Amino acid sequence: MYFVFCQKGCPFELAVDVGCGSGQGTVLLAKHFTSVVGTDVSPAQVEVALQNAKEQNITYRQCVAEELPFSDSSVDLMTAMSAFHWFDRPRFLQEAHRVLKPRGCLALLNYTIDMELSYPDCCSHSLNEICKEFYVALQPYRSPHLGRSSIELYREAYESISYPDKEWQECMLVERSMPLSSYMGLVESFSSYQALLRDDPQKASRLSQGICQRLMSIMKVTSVETEVVVAVKYFYLLACKPQEA
Repeated sequence: MYFVFCQKGCPFELAVDVGCGSGQGTVLLAKHFTSVVGTDVSPAQVEVALQNAKEQNITYRQCVAEELPFSDSSVDLMTAMSAFHWFDRPRFLQEAHRVLKPRGCLALLNYTIDMELSYPDCCSHSLNEICKEFYVALQPYRSPHLGRSSIELYREAYESISYPDKEWQECMLVERSMPLSSYMGLVESFSSYQALLRDDPQKASRLSQGICQRLMSIMKVTSVETEVVVAVKYFYLLACKPQEA
């Protein structure tokens, strides 16, 4: 929001969160804008977002990211949180340029799969060697659309944007405390694990359960609800549409 304030200034009227999913990120924008719209290509995701909606100034719409139902130069902030890599990226960037107001801002955020764990009185290196095995095992199931690295896709997008006012941050480390089960759920939510699950459910289950049991063994705990600290590596792209564009 600091970038948006510095580049555009008030008022903050309309924010659009593209690829909003269940709306977990969309709600974070509500207190800053007069109106917020979350969009997603999936009717099921939009339905979940609507069921969870509490803020009066948020609405949700089902549409593709490359054809947004907004008029030219009407949006103050457009975000895509862990979603941009699934879009037709050049078309989406063209669409963002169309709907953003002069001095409107684009924010693309994602995080890497290689999260790191820590637990009191436990060797972090040993924990994370097991985590790395998990990530390596999922690599063959990564979608070709995502290339070798999501960071590279976002960096390429950053370099392709001609706006003079833009910012790239490659490693913003955020630590969160959560049950071990929630960490496992995060990894299992990645598309590569979901692809393995569709291809071979038993193999996916064995992999996940085996990793979890080995982590618990090193931690010397018996409950998957034991709290661990998860370090998540975020990266983001910010860009401000010029006044004359």
